[in-house]
Formats: sequence, structure tokens, C-alpha cells
Amino acid sequence: MLIHLIADYGTGDPAFTEVIQRLMLHLPMAQVHCLSVSPFNTLATGFWIAQLGLNPGPEQRLIYHNCAPRQDDPEARPNNEGEGLTYVLLPNQVQVVGVLAGYTLSFVKDLAKSIHTVQVSRGGSQFRSRDVFPQAAIALTQGDNSLLGEVIQPEQIPDFPLDRVAWVDGYGNIKTTIPADSVNLQPESKVIVRVGDTVSDAIYSDGSFRVPEGTLAFAPGSSGWPLAEGKQAVRWMELFLRGGNAWKRFGKPRINQFIRYQAL
Repeated sequence: MLIHLIADYGTGDPAFTEVIQRLMLHLPMAQVHCLSVSPFNTLATGFWIAQLGLNPGPEQRLIYHNCAPRQDDPEARPNNEGEGLTYVLLPNQVQVVGVLAGYTLSFVKDLAKSIHTVQVSRGGSQFRSRDVFPQAAIALTQGDNSLLGEVIQPEQIPDFPLDRVAWVDGYGNIKTTIPADSVNLQPESKVIVRVGDTVSDAIYSDGSFRVPEGTLAFAPGSSGWPLAEGKQAVRWMELFLRGGNAWKRFGKPRINQFIRYQAL
């Protein structure tokens, strides 16, 4: 089984190794791949759950995620209690197990075949993703439905915000939550883009490399996924500085930063 481990432990943090060790205790032949999001960043977590879960890959696939700000209750937390564990079955049979917090399930909620709470302790450890959740996650992938609790309806999960920075890749390309089909511009149109307090001119392109070196492109990017049957797949806009770094051009904006654009 392929396991995608998405968490906000920090790049290179030994916490990833500890969680992998616990997952493989219960499923020794698993292949685990790690993806680190910034602390408490449920928007990025949800974006990657959808990108990795809804696109083609091995049928035997689990997305195990942990980004738990413990913001569901502002009061003191007895026994390290936090947000509850959930189980999601996607249309392609990919299984998703992790804490429901913020936007973690916002991108998949309307596409999922089912969403359930998981009957496992919400407390017991500061490090629940290592000490409490792995055994339940692996049991669910092996068909132990006795752990499934109440059904969670899509309307109980918040919608993800549009017009935001969703991710910044290693080249400084800014992935956004602007659907490509919502942009009504002609190719090579000039636009003004504002990310936070920084403004830059850009060229709208239907392909990022169809702009000269040193030009900022506003174009459909590489991220997106299939929607319900009969609907066109969603594709997200990106800001791409050919030969440079769009993230630095905009002053290194944080994920969830607002993005605005207008035609010149």
C-alpha cells in the first residue's frame, strides 16, 4: 500500500520518522511518502489531500494527514484532547484518514463517497498521530468498519476560500485557489495582480511557458483533479515568473494570502 503522510511537523522533522515507524508497525510492507505543510496550515493540507487523492495512482492508497491546530475549542484541553479523527472514501476508492480541522476536507467533501467520524480517543497523547491514530488508520484500510462512527455531511465542513495562495512550489510558482474556468480573459491579455500588499503586472496565458523570459504569467497551472462524472476537471491558476521566482516577486506571501487580479 502507498501511504501519503501529510503533516505540519516541519521539513526534516524526526516526527515524520516516528509516525512512519508506527504506521509500518501495523503495515510492514507499506511505502510511505511524506509531505510537510507549514504549521497549522489546513488549507495546504486540504489542497494536497485532493491533489494526491483524486488523481491517478495506485488503487491501494491511503492519505494519512495530521494538521491539528486544536482550535475547535478555545478552553483548556484535558488529556491533550484535540479535533476528532475522520475517515473519507473517495470515488476512486482512495482512503483518507486524519483530523478534521479547518479546511482539511474542504476540497474533497462534495466528491467523497462517504465521510465518517472514527471511534478512537480524541486525547491520550500530545502526539496523537503517532500514539493513538496509526493503528485505527491501518485497521480501516483493512476493512474494519466497526471503527466508523457518525456520518459527516458535506455542509458540516467549511468551504475552502477562493482567491488565495494555496501552495508555493520549489521554483517559487504560486498555486492558487482561483479556478481556471472562472477567468474570463483573452490569451496574452495584460493584467494587474495583487498578492497581499504587493502588486505586479502579468500576462494571462493558456500555457505558462508561452511568455518571454522574465515575464510573470498568470496561467492555468499543473494542479487540479477530476470532478463528478460528466463535469470538467477543475484546474487551478498559478503565478509563474519565467526565469525567476514569483513568490519572491510578491514579497514571499504566506499560504492563504488573498489574491486579486484585474485586466488592464
